[in-house]
Amino acid sequence: MTSSNSLDRKSQAWSALFSEPMSELVQRYTASVFFDQRLWRADIQGSLAHAEMLQAQGIISAQDLADIQRGLKQITQDIESGQFEWKLELEDVHLNIEARLTQLVGDAGKRLHTGRSRNDQVATDVRLWLRDEIDAIRELLKNLQRALVEVASQHTETVMPGFTHLQVAQPISFAHHLLAYVEMLSRDEERMGDIRNRVNRLPLGSAALAGTTYPLDRARVAKTLGMVNAQGEAQLCQNSLDAVSDRDFAIEFTAAATLCMVHISRLSEELIVWMSQNFGFIRIADRFTTGSSIMPQKKNPDVPELARGKTGRVVGHLMGLITLMKGQPLAYNKDNQEDKEPLFDTVDTLKDTLRIFAEMIGGQTNASGTKEGGITVNAQAMEDAAKKGFATATDLADYLVKKGLPFRDAHETVAHAVKAAASHGCDLSELPLNVLQGFHPSIEKDVYDCLSLHGSLNARHTIGGTAPDQVLLQIARHQQRLA
Repeated sequence: MTSSNSLDRKSQAWSALFSEPMSELVQRYTASVFFDQRLWRADIQGSLAHAEMLQAQGIISAQDLADIQRGLKQITQDIESGQFEWKLELEDVHLNIEARLTQLVGDAGKRLHTGRSRNDQVATDVRLWLRDEIDAIRELLKNLQRALVEVASQHTETVMPGFTHLQVAQPISFAHHLLAYVEMLSRDEERMGDIRNRVNRLPLGSAALAGTTYPLDRARVAKTLGMVNAQGEAQLCQNSLDAVSDRDFAIEFTAAATLCMVHISRLSEELIVWMSQNFGFIRIADRFTTGSSIMPQKKNPDVPELARGKTGRVVGHLMGLITLMKGQPLAYNKDNQEDKEPLFDTVDTLKDTLRIFAEMIGGQTNASGTKEGGITVNAQAMEDAAKKGFATATDLADYLVKKGLPFRDAHETVAHAVKAAASHGCDLSELPLNVLQGFHPSIEKDVYDCLSLHGSLNARHTIGGTAPDQVLLQIARHQQRLA
């Protein structure tokens, strides 16, 4: 009769050398199957490509390949239907699938692992999985950009205060402000595309760390898996030691995700401030807010606040991954098992955040086909706020420069005018002409054109400026880019 301990040892790929079974505590401490099982589709994808290459190279038979394909198809169906049994004692996604494959097809399942190790297998799986997630994230980034551009297109003439140091600085349009975030997110999308190229390189064939004695065609596997450059050439990890131990791609992705979340966090902070009663610039739809358990008048911006908080979570994952790698000698170490949970959570957090922000900014279409906006803009409150901080003071200085005054002298002259307006409790545009002329005789009646908020807006025609005609050009550029 076979003991249970003997059965436990036989279920493990490395058991023959060991004289006692792994303790249950160690099993639970070292196992990754309950979080890395999400890699199952990439694992099967990589195994199919590897098996097809082994047969093409004459390493396994055509019958072995057919059996492997049949078995992996059955496993796919079982996992998709929820009937697959994940076993803790089999440690990870790879051994669970391999053990079930061997049950289904016998020796052919045992031959699948020829010429590879779990070291190059997991590195391949994570890259395949992350590549697809990056594609999904890039589309979500585009959706959020589209939502921001759509709202911006409705507010090219809506004046709000532009701030520096959170002090009223100069008038800008709400559209111009939103497009600043479109620029940030477009850089995020661009970064993700760059990272995808480095993710999309094949480690498989490096085996444990030194390569393999079998005549593998690594380029064939890379092409089967779509790990190719723009010219269709195979992209291979070129050093077997580096291939199995490298996690730069995970760190680089998490760094890019961190930057993206930082951009979302900055937008979140502004939405929170704008929604407060002290500003009253916007109203966020009720479906994105919550109330208070004690104060019945409260409406809290929970979605932006949580996004701001979740940014710290992703930043923490980046620090964790960097720390994970900083002391590792070549090649693979068990430490690298700890790369998956922070990477998985970073992907999940970023995707969920982008998805909900696109809906909150852009709104949603209800059952009757009507678009329900996520954000309502209080244009009057924005314009009133722009009048409070002498936002057109720089325009008056520019006016005097055009009259021949050196800018530094114009700056000082306008400072005196602002002091006078403040003492009278009015805006610069509300000072009588004779009072303004008292600060400099070259000031004429046309000064009020530049002192008005819309006049200030319309005057800034440089590329990237806030003039409505320039903003419309930027909107058109983004719409074309995102089409």
